[in-house]
Amino acid sequence: MQGLVLKSTGNWYEVRAIENNELYYCRLKGKIRTLDIKATNPVAVGDFVEFDEGEPLDGQAQGMITKIQQRKNHIVRKSVNLSKQYQVIAANIDQLVLICTIKNPETTSAFIDRFILTAEAFGIETKLVFNKIDLLNKVEAEILKETIEKYESIKYKCFEISITKSINTEQLKALFHKKTSLIAGNSGVGKSSIVSLLNPDLKVKVGAVSSAHLKGKHTTTFAQMHSIDQHSYIIDTPGIKSFALSDIEKQEVGLYFKEFFKISSDCKFNNCMHLNEPSCAIKKAIEKNTIHPDRYANYLKILEDSEQKYRS
Repeated sequence: MQGLVLKSTGNWYEVRAIENNELYYCRLKGKIRTLDIKATNPVAVGDFVEFDEGEPLDGQAQGMITKIQQRKNHIVRKSVNLSKQYQVIAANIDQLVLICTIKNPETTSAFIDRFILTAEAFGIETKLVFNKIDLLNKVEAEILKETIEKYESIKYKCFEISITKSINTEQLKALFHKKTSLIAGNSGVGKSSIVSLLNPDLKVKVGAVSSAHLKGKHTTTFAQMHSIDQHSYIIDTPGIKSFALSDIEKQEVGLYFKEFFKISSDCKFNNCMHLNEPSCAIKKAIEKNTIHPDRYANYLKILEDSEQKYRS
């Protein structure tokens, strides 16, 4: 049988069979576990798999996953405790919807750029959704405006919303129509609230933000795919406090900064790292304010982080 992985809990996988739409709880066949020793999880939410049907247990359909079908794409993050391994967050994604907030909690530009960079490296389109705009004072609203101008100038679509005040929520719903979308972001930015808005029947637990540290409490333990309608799916992920790149060499980082790549052929040296090399097109663009200095600063931080342990 063939199915779509909706949820991963480490040892068990919730799989929806394509032929009968029934849910099966599946384990992995032993040999699959050794296919890729770098990944802590060989099967991820969004994977299409083949599985053998087993005997029901307590009225629940069971199965054994025997094959993982080829992925269109996937996105990863570093394993927290195993520096040489990574975790596949999700697979076969149409778009990454990164939920951001200017405050309560603050989503830093460094976090956004590292996430965008990884999405670019894996060929996934990124959309930026700025939630909680109703909480902003005039100064913070201006910061939001400048932030959106920065990313829209390099062709990333941005959306301003407030879930609690129902601002631009219809526009938000349209964003997810007929797409398989990965929702990501720091804890507390409103991911669970957005999931509940898109499909109230899901009854996703919504967590509060700690007033002591302005850090979101984790409300999602494992990545999980939810159906919005027959043609639209969202993948909700655990709140991410750290995010790192995997399998991207330092020499490749500049390729995934859109505005860098566009003019990098004008650099004097083909292997220019845009640091101290003479006749660097990127450095000249920064001097002319055609590349935002924050983007360049985040680029430098990524290059300097040899251990690839990034914190938001």
